[in-house]
Amino acid sequence: MNWNELAAQLFPEGHAITESDNFLSGSARLAGADIAVVGTTGHAPIGVEIALAQARFVLQTVREHPGRPILIMVDTQGQRLRHRDEMLGINSFMAHLGKCVDLARRSGHKIVGLVYDQALSGGFITSGMMADACYALPDATIRVMGLPAMARITKVPEERLTELAVSNPVFAPGPENYARMGGIEAIWDGDLAASLAKAFSDAGATDVRSARGLERGGRKLAQPVIAAIVAGSNVLAP
Repeated sequence: MNWNELAAQLFPEGHAITESDNFLSGSARLAGADIAVVGTTGHAPIGVEIALAQARFVLQTVREHPGRPILIMVDTQGQRLRHRDEMLGINSFMAHLGKCVDLARRSGHKIVGLVYDQALSGGFITSGMMADACYALPDATIRVMGLPAMARITKVPEERLTELAVSNPVFAPGPENYARMGGIEAIWDGDLAASLAKAFSDAGATDVRSARGLERGGRKLAQPVIAAIVAGSNVLAP
């Protein structure tokens, strides 16, 4: 979906979001209050410049608008695959972005991610997946790696991976599979403004993604392992 069309549906009360080289930033009115909006469009590859731009906007929001909710709009093909970005340490720039989002959360900002088009690999991990909760539109494309590429890396035949994708959401792309794993809280359809307002209302500091994955049958071991580790640490605590 075009980001302008999406913004019109999300913010019928108006917005001041601008685009610059696939980088989105600005503010909007939602349920009578201001929120901050940051993100990407045009299947943006996340290079050092756009990672820094997003981090700068998040820090500016924390500094100038304490407590203001933040929406992260996600449309990315992942990290930019260029020698220059790798040599500059793109992993560090993306980690910096993730840390800035976490700082905002720890500073009292509710953060919601929305995959409205495409979300791949590290570009998704350091944006939408860093939010308190991430949502998606029905036609969104979400995957860590395409099956052909996964077959080349793992040396497992693509046909076998395709078979596994039928029963195991880890191998399969699409918002439905990520919802089964708990990475996506819900898939929105209908009144997007109302859905976004509810998402901010429901956002909290507790990470429930592993619990959601267990409830929905997409990640059956993450939550039990976490519970066992927490129980063990409590036993060992002085």
